[in-house]
Amino acid sequence: MIALLLAGGIAFTFTLLGTPVLIRLLQRRGVGQNVRDDGPATHKWKEGTPTMGGVIIVGGAMLGYLLAHLREGAVFSRAGLLTMFVATGGAALVGFADDALKYRNRRSLGLRTRPKMALLVVVSLGFALAVQQYTQVQTTISLTRYDFPGIDVPTALWVVLAVFMVLATTNAVNLTDGLDGLAAGSSAIAFVAFTIMAFWQFKYPCVYGVPTALDLSMVAIAMAGACAGFLWWNAAPARIFMGDTGSLGIGAAIAGLAIVTNTQLLLLIMGGLFVAEAASVIVQVLVFKTTRQRVFRMAPLHHHFELGGWPETTVIIRFWIVAAMFSAAAAGIFYADFQRL
Repeated sequence: MIALLLAGGIAFTFTLLGTPVLIRLLQRRGVGQNVRDDGPATHKWKEGTPTMGGVIIVGGAMLGYLLAHLREGAVFSRAGLLTMFVATGGAALVGFADDALKYRNRRSLGLRTRPKMALLVVVSLGFALAVQQYTQVQTTISLTRYDFPGIDVPTALWVVLAVFMVLATTNAVNLTDGLDGLAAGSSAIAFVAFTIMAFWQFKYPCVYGVPTALDLSMVAIAMAGACAGFLWWNAAPARIFMGDTGSLGIGAAIAGLAIVTNTQLLLLIMGGLFVAEAASVIVQVLVFKTTRQRVFRMAPLHHHFELGGWPETTVIIRFWIVAAMFSAAAAGIFYADFQRL
């Protein structure tokens, strides 16, 4: 338990104190946000706000995770290391390349879609293959534990599904990162829920069959602490944005945790807000291509409510509440299954 508190506390403190230092560094170098021309007009004032804040989020989480293992009894696991450094770190590097191109080209678009997705496929495929080969993860499709419902699939298909999960979640979190603090706050809530569930798996290894659960809970709480510390500076009106470095890294961490804790199906509920944001974009594009009509005033979904007259802070806080409800529902399903046993 002390190792958990250390992981979260160190990550939180590092991002809380380190973010203003990063803000000044980015301001001196002129690394600022380029606002898209077709976005809400009320966002124009955000032009030039420092971005690439995901560097401090991912860096803080890694630092908290590593230093917490100095505590006696905390043991590194392959699953934890792969989730933190291959999935999260790899996706963050792709995001960093995207943010760097935006800065260099002075526009709101960085990497083109195909190269960006190709790089994310490389990261997610490397993570999935390494997890399947070098950890004790169960290659079943499950809700709350490896044998519930424990759908057996061929190893190759399991790898493909794991890659899809990482790609889908990274893009969903990226789409959610459109208002000050929305992605950071929502993600922190999801990571707290993963911390609780992974720690519960550690307490009952015979039920869940996740021998690395304690280490995975340290990954989750380190990410939660890092997001919370960053949120202090990212809350409206934001002094810094996380950029794709943060959103892609966070998305990969969420998907990675779902994969190694055998809660793949539960991710659909846990990340319900992210699912809704991504679905709104898909629906908007498909319907517009078919009928030339728009379902939403603007996609992703948070812009629909913003253009409907909700103040930005109202949208953010209400979406945080929705994210908390989804995470609570997922944790409730997880515990209800334990009670049933």
